[in-house]
Amino acid sequence: MKHASAGALDRLEPLLKQIRKRSVLKEKSRGAFYRGSRAFLHFHEDGPRFFADIRLKEDFERLPATTAADRTALLAQIDAALK
Repeated sequence: MKHASAGALDRLEPLLKQIRKRSVLKEKSRGAFYRGSRAFLHFHEDGPRFFADIRLKEDFERLPATTAADRTALLAQIDAALK
């Protein structure tokens, strides 16, 4: 599964805007967010589907990010991880 292309990130832009509101996260490159000096979140694409790799503990977990429900759940996971 490849990292999200520029076109894929264009389609994810509404979600990226929501993530950017979390001031503790810094977007080092488009769609790649860091918490402090450590990678926290980035995106992959597989055909028409999107996935987010998010560091919830020590390792990354891959979560779906294609549908509105997926994205709502992802934002909730981000908020829970940042508490």
